Amino acid sequence: MEQPVIIKVDHVSMKFNLSSEKFDSFKEYVIKRIKGQVAMEEFWALKDVSFEVRKGDSVGLIGLNGSGKSTMLKTIAGVLKPTEGAVETTGTIAPLIELGAGFDMDLTARENVFLNGALLGYTRKEMNHFYEDIVGFSELDNFMDVPVKNFSSGMVSRLAFAIATIGIPDILIVDEVLSVGDFQFQEKCERRIHNMMEKGTTILFVSHSIEQVEKICNKIVWLEQGHMKCYGDAYEICNEYKKS
Repeated sequence: MEQPVIIKVDHVSMKFNLSSEKFDSFKEYVIKRIKGQVAMEEFWALKDVSFEVRKGDSVGLIGLNGSGKSTMLKTIAGVLKPTEGAVETTGTIAPLIELGAGFDMDLTARENVFLNGALLGYTRKEMNHFYEDIVGFSELDNFMDVPVKNFSSGMVSRLAFAIATIGIPDILIVDEVLSVGDFQFQEKCERRIHNMMEKGTTILFVSHSIEQVEKICNKIVWLEQGHMKCYGDAYEICNEYKKS
């Protein structure tokens, strides 16, 4: 039996207004903006993109830098509202979109675990239950009382991934987070993602490593300059992408 649609992207376009000139200070920008002297250029990061994701699918978004991958993920996660079109999602979403997003860098790793848990909708009691698993998975046992501002990018990545993958969310969104850190930890993350997929979690995945995408994903959305070039079987599209 065909699984239900859990994500529906319906003719989504996203426009950003970019200043066509540089300013030496924020004050200069505000003064010129008030006087109407700031020229803005339209930039369409996404243009008329439509696709559906079914429950249990693992969908990789591929394309060159600037193709709209991260913007698409932020739109699905609800971080950005599309200029045109609509996105519909079903169930809980665990977003891993930007390294350290949601962290207070002045707080310790332990404090950030509970802060991020609250942002994801978990109670303190639930986070107490998950805490040891988060520490064990991140392998940061000796650093939980250290402020996160003293962490390397790899350590932040470990902690962020460990928090985002507690429980079994309906949708897990991963954007380039696995590109940070050592090879062994990347493999550990891949195993956890596969485990979540087996339990029914739908995955949206962005990585510069096409090999990583092939290992994790069964479907591909190929974006090119904000337009969707194609959507379909991961094996076929990845082979085509490697030839391009």
